[in-house]
Amino acid sequence: MTNLEQLLYLVSAVLFILGLKGLTKVRTARRGNFLSSTAMLLAIAATLLYTDVVSPLWIIVGLAVGAAIGAIAAVRVQMTAMPEMVALFNGCGGAASAFVALSVIWALTRETPQGLDLVDVSTAVTTMVSVLIGSVTLSGSVVAYLKLQGKISGQPILLPARHVVNLVLVLAALGLAALFVVGDLSGSTASMVAVAVTALGLLLGVLLVIPIGGADMPVVISLLNSYSGLAACATGFVLRNNLLIISGALVGASGLILTQIMCKAMNRSLANVLFGGFGAQEAGSGGGGGKDEYGTIRSYSAEEAAMVLENAESVIVVPGYGLAVAQAQHTVRELADLLEKRGAKVLYAIHPVAGRMPGHMNVLLAEADVPYEQLVEMDAINPEFRNTDAVLVVGANDVVNPAAAKDPASPIYGMPILEVDTAGTVMMIKRSLSPGFAGIKNELFEASNTMMLFADAKKMLQDLVAELKEL
Repeated sequence: MTNLEQLLYLVSAVLFILGLKGLTKVRTARRGNFLSSTAMLLAIAATLLYTDVVSPLWIIVGLAVGAAIGAIAAVRVQMTAMPEMVALFNGCGGAASAFVALSVIWALTRETPQGLDLVDVSTAVTTMVSVLIGSVTLSGSVVAYLKLQGKISGQPILLPARHVVNLVLVLAALGLAALFVVGDLSGSTASMVAVAVTALGLLLGVLLVIPIGGADMPVVISLLNSYSGLAACATGFVLRNNLLIISGALVGASGLILTQIMCKAMNRSLANVLFGGFGAQEAGSGGGGGKDEYGTIRSYSAEEAAMVLENAESVIVVPGYGLAVAQAQHTVRELADLLEKRGAKVLYAIHPVAGRMPGHMNVLLAEADVPYEQLVEMDAINPEFRNTDAVLVVGANDVVNPAAAKDPASPIYGMPILEVDTAGTVMMIKRSLSPGFAGIKNELFEASNTMMLFADAKKMLQDLVAELKEL
């Protein structure tokens, strides 16, 4: 590489780091995204400057096709489907790493058809790591996508002796990888071993994600994101590309950190998420949350709720997946603006696992241009609830369930929640009494300070806006 290309790689690496730093806060997220995008553009430009293995025409065609797919997806994919899109992104990253590693193996076997004894150990090891992790990421991400899409059951699918089967697959894949690294294999045999490792990785990815329920999808998405980064990092060692090593390591490390944050927010270990089969059995407390499980439920109209909001000096909005489903982010912003004009203080409480992926609610509200300073994380907002006149819960369920703090028999006991039950009045906008992802009863529905507003989230918010304008 020339000095110019090395300089571009260095600048790109710095921008990746600064971009990732910017993405850690809502206020600087857009700037972080811009810096990261610029870093990727510089990385591609620098790579094209010194790479002459492939015809530029094919590279241009690939860029054009990829850009077209990305542009169409950006326009057509709804905010509710963004978690599925992220899962596919992770899968594409894993697939790219595996394909690059396999292409390197194919090239090596063509150059040395009699054997791979001239290939250094480090290249052989990192190639196998890239193939295995990349294939696991690809198939696991596809399963996560299908679960989120409802194409396959969102409930845990627990196969007989699944842990034993997974262990056998892992040992078989590692054994074949070791054979590839240390064995004196012919070119054709080495290729067959690589294909076998790929097949085992694909099967392992499916079997690892199938037993995980929809409630744990935020954790799975974060973990798969980390896998894609680790696969890219390994591919960087295969290609001896320093920038790919750096960027892959950044993605891998940040994904693992985010996974740990998600597990902490759910009060569960990563092992419990991956192997616990959460949600497959009947809940230990509170049943399934059907209408027969509840006693006194107080249902109110939009007019009655508007009268409470009219006199409220402070209001906290708690967004959940139901807000995304109803595409009601702009309507909730309109309601908040109307309350602020009446002198009320409005904040938004953001739980780390609200929605179907980390940061889902932040992105959703940013789309409606909700001011960054009004988005408050769980630890900071919880002390505010007890001094708040009204809390408006839009589509959230498990993250506001008091059972997590009060019922040791509950499967979500110990999970940090938004303490909305301590507020003066809690307004729950829901279509029905159906449970959340955890599949358990929410005692908040029966609380004396709770007003149940049964309706589509967007329709109810529109009615509240109309009623407030008339008052």
